[in-house]
Amino acid sequence: MSMTSAEAVRRELSGFEGQLIGPDDSGYDEARAVYNGMIDRRPALVARCTGPQDVARVIGLARDQGLPLAVRGGGHHGAGLGTCDDGVVLDLSPLKDIEVDPAARTVRVGGGCVWGEVDRATNEHGLATPSGIISTTGVGGITLGGGLGHLTRKFGLTIDNLLEADLVLASGERVRASADENPDLFWAIRGGGGNFGVVTSFLFRLHEVDTVVAGPTFWPVELGAEVLAAYRDFLPDAPRELGAFFLFG
Repeated sequence: MSMTSAEAVRRELSGFEGQLIGPDDSGYDEARAVYNGMIDRRPALVARCTGPQDVARVIGLARDQGLPLAVRGGGHHGAGLGTCDDGVVLDLSPLKDIEVDPAARTVRVGGGCVWGEVDRATNEHGLATPSGIISTTGVGGITLGGGLGHLTRKFGLTIDNLLEADLVLASGERVRASADENPDLFWAIRGGGGNFGVVTSFLFRLHEVDTVVAGPTFWPVELGAEVLAAYRDFLPDAPRELGAFFLFG
């Protein structure tokens, strides 16, 4: 089957409700772009999914046709794992539902959300969950990778606050993973990356958070050992609200 025509694929994907974009369609270059502008890959198809059934259909298409499959949440991965050449990009960006339960202190988040969207919704209630440091980072990528951010020392990693996730497996089966339901899968997705299924929805624990003061400080790289030693000695007596992480260029 030729994968250059989105219309041909639409006939193959009976019942698909999202948007299919191929190389011959307008908007293709915009649809294939990711956050890292140095990544320039040309997928055969970008499939913007509206729900788990769409996700299952796209997975089945890639599996049956033997095509590479990339899953795109926020498209923020530095190495460009949210896209591929000559394969299918399963784009979750339409999955934007955010449901905050202030009483339970939880938030359910669609797999296409970015953290800025989640923070805006939870901040209305004085609540937050640990995330990254850049608002355009996708919820899926950082959660499945661990999730280190400004709130981590007080409240843990993002995966420490993940309560459950809804996934579509490679078989197309839809499952829920939590401490009580499919616990092995729940263990695997918390930091194990994205190869255990496509997460269409996350449920996170929320915490009371008021003002956050954060920002970078810069030191000569030659002083790296000295700065790290000073931080090591300073941190044990520092309040849990204070934290830092180090990047070396």
